[in-house]
Amino acid sequence: MASEEVTLLECNQTKKNALTPLRKCQLLTFLCLLPLVLLNVWLKAFSWDSNEQIDSNEQNQVTILMWHEPFRPPTLWTSFMNGDHNCSPSCKIVRRRSLFPTADVVVFHNRELITGQEKLPMDLPRPPGQRWVWMSLESPVHNGDLRKFAGIFNLTMNYRRDADISIPYGERLAKKPEEGENPVQTNTGNKSILACWVVSNYASSYRRSKVHKELSAIVPVKVYGRWTNIPLTSAELIPTISHCYFYLAFENSEAKDYITEKLWKNAYQSGAVPVVLGAPVQDYEAVAPPHSFIHVDEFASVKELAVYLQQVAGDQKLYSEYFQWKRNWKTKLTADWNERLCKICSHFDSLPPNKVYADLAAWDHATGAA
Repeated sequence: MASEEVTLLECNQTKKNALTPLRKCQLLTFLCLLPLVLLNVWLKAFSWDSNEQIDSNEQNQVTILMWHEPFRPPTLWTSFMNGDHNCSPSCKIVRRRSLFPTADVVVFHNRELITGQEKLPMDLPRPPGQRWVWMSLESPVHNGDLRKFAGIFNLTMNYRRDADISIPYGERLAKKPEEGENPVQTNTGNKSILACWVVSNYASSYRRSKVHKELSAIVPVKVYGRWTNIPLTSAELIPTISHCYFYLAFENSEAKDYITEKLWKNAYQSGAVPVVLGAPVQDYEAVAPPHSFIHVDEFASVKELAVYLQQVAGDQKLYSEYFQWKRNWKTKLTADWNERLCKICSHFDSLPPNKVYADLAAWDHATGAA
């Protein structure tokens, strides 16, 4: 460290005469201070300090602790990117594990638990009344073995309508009176492709792959994504799909209520009529705008589906009927984690106080109607 002090002194003596030594001096100072800053961040975000408490003027707030960030490995930069978030004056989200003793709710994202990136804090004394939330946006086939979580979690946070806190990928919303009910104009002038599909993770065993193979043998289907080496950037996605009459919003899993951004973003935001495959027809009918999609299961064969798509695309009046829902409805895509977590706040007073999932795996694989 003595040599660094000499170097800093020399930099100060020469900074008036030369630009390069000044820059070296600033860089060296930054490098000396950086480890201290990172250490402080790490201690604050990831260390256990049983003495830290919520500020006295916040004690009436409901505190939701997000134990780890979804789909992001724990790093020293987490606290920079994801700080506390106030959902309302009476409820907030925190990400400091040191607040575990005073948190009302602790949320655990399933993916990191099943991959071993994160572990449940079973070694810590669990405060009376604190509720643990199991959160997942994956279909059951990708949730791993949940039997090891028997008797641990109090609440489920999931895209399903029957979850304790339902966090669907998107939702339909009734238009407010001031938003008007203007006639819907369907512009097909820019549409040059009958059907398109964006897929990166292709597996021939998936039903969606089999349906696509049959469909593309009858009618033209343009496929984008890593599977065909035609990837689309985020900026290219919606404009590209907008040139298609239909979009194949095919899910990689067929599961209760599993309806992802393939419908809510890719299809609805682009102005292509979604052809859906995944959850049962009644699940789509329960959440999507009326007469806004075509479900594969409504046809006796893929050939019948293909004939119907050609018929609709060739009839302006028939095609426009799939957009009349926009008179009274609009759709909303949910993509922000804080927005999802804040749903706990609005449901907090009605959440069951003493519920425990004795068989989380059984709940995850349930197929009954909500």
